[in-house]
Amino acid sequence: MDFDLMLRVAPFFVEAAWITVLISVLSLALGLVMGALGAGLRLSSATPLRWIGSAYVSIFRGTPALIQLFVLYFGGPQVGIHLDPFEAGVIGLGVNIGAYMTESIRGAILAVDRGQREAARTLGLSRSQALSKVTLPQAARLMIRPLGVNSVALIKGSALVSTISVVELTYTAQRFIGSTYKPFEMFAIAAVLYMIVVYGAARVIAYLDARYAIE
Repeated sequence: MDFDLMLRVAPFFVEAAWITVLISVLSLALGLVMGALGAGLRLSSATPLRWIGSAYVSIFRGTPALIQLFVLYFGGPQVGIHLDPFEAGVIGLGVNIGAYMTESIRGAILAVDRGQREAARTLGLSRSQALSKVTLPQAARLMIRPLGVNSVALIKGSALVSTISVVELTYTAQRFIGSTYKPFEMFAIAAVLYMIVVYGAARVIAYLDARYAIE
């Protein structure tokens, strides 16, 4: 193993790791918004809205994220959507993970005892007040672990944006392999940095899960 080469290229990989983190954070934020909207649609009392929510989940969970990225980035210009690689990567990953978060959020809300919602309504709270003051605070605690799993999957899945030329960890590894012909060393550096990022995210999730666990 060429350790001297690994040390020389390491700064470029660290810079690329920050791009991976930035893409993951922005995609996660968009995914949470999409997940909340999707869950609201799935739980709506209006049948057409439930259909829209179900269609969103079915389409984006039922097709590969890579194909979704290609459709957005390469197919977008045909319908007037012009995005640079970074924008397409964030939007593509965010909308995709949002479909999974939809079901996580929906499941957490449904897991809250229905009797508590009914008790809140009996006490005079409106449906929206019961949701915001009784259901959601309890559901938020139940969401932490499944949303954390989705977040880790998102970080690892961010490697897909290398296919549309976003200069993150995987793309950087591929670029240096082309000039050094040292695939083991390059992918080893990328793997270590991915593990560091994923471990950091896992520790944050574990802290939040312990901090807000329902006693």
